[in-house]
Amino acid sequence: MSSVVMLRRYPLKSAQGEALTAVEVEPTGLRGDRTWACIDRMDGTVGSAKHPRRWGRLCGVAATTHVDGAETTVTLDVDGTSLRAGSAAADAALSRHLGRPVRLSRELPPDARLHRTLPDEVGMVPDWMSGTRPGQETITTIAGTERVGRFVDFGAVHIVTTGALDLLGQRIGGASVAAARFRPNLVIDAPGDPEPGQELRLGDVVLRVTLPTPRCVIPGLPQADLPADRSVLSALARHYRVPVAGLGHAACFGTYADVVQPGRLRLGQRVR
Repeated sequence: MSSVVMLRRYPLKSAQGEALTAVEVEPTGLRGDRTWACIDRMDGTVGSAKHPRRWGRLCGVAATTHVDGAETTVTLDVDGTSLRAGSAAADAALSRHLGRPVRLSRELPPDARLHRTLPDEVGMVPDWMSGTRPGQETITTIAGTERVGRFVDFGAVHIVTTGALDLLGQRIGGASVAAARFRPNLVIDAPGDPEPGQELRLGDVVLRVTLPTPRCVIPGLPQADLPADRSVLSALARHYRVPVAGLGHAACFGTYADVVQPGRLRLGQRVR
C-alpha cells in the first residue's frame, strides 16, 4: 500500500517550500499553499521563476507559516533578514533582492499573467504553444488562479511519486533526482503516477487526479541547496512527452489533482 513520504507547501509562489508533518487540506488545496505572490509594480504580472532572469532569485527566499490561534502569518527570510509578508519592509527587501519594484499580495489579479522563458530543449515546448520557439520569452495566463482561487498553475494539489523519480534518475544515468526540483505538495511512495480520473483516498482526504503536469524551466534551476541541472530538462524533453487533456503533447512529470473531500493529512498517511 502506498503512503505519503513528503508533504510540502509553498506559502509564496516560486519561493522555497516548507516541510510539514500534518496539514489541513481545504477544497482549494493545502491550507496556506501558494496564497501569496510577488506582483510586479511595473506591469502587474505575477512573479514566477518560470522567467529566471526576472524572478529566479525568488527560489532563494524562504517562506514560513506561523499559526497563532485564528491568526496566520507568513514570515520571509530575504538575504538573512526575517520579515512579515504584507509589510512595507518585506516589499522593500524583496524589491532590492530581485532588482525590480514588487509588492506582495494575497489578492488574485483579474486575468493573472506571468512572464516565462521557454526551455532551450525543443521537446519542452508544449503543442499548444506551437507559435513559440525554444528559449523564447512570452507572457501567459495562470489557469489556476481562476480555476482554484490561488496562485497555482492549474490544480489544487501537485503529486509526484517515488517510482517516477527513480525512473527519471535511471534515464539521466542513474543519478538521484530530488523531488524538490518539481515543487510537489505530496510525494507518494508508489511505482508510478496515478492516472487522470483516479481518486486517491488519504484518510479523510479524497483527491481526484486531473492531468499530468506540464513542465517548465524550473526543474533545471538552482533551488535552495540544489544546483542547476539541465540534464533533467533534457530527459523530460526526450522521454516524457504525453497527451494532455486533448490539448496536444507536452513534457510532463507528476500529476495535478483536485480536492474532492477536504480533511487533515499527515506524513506517512496510507493511500488507497
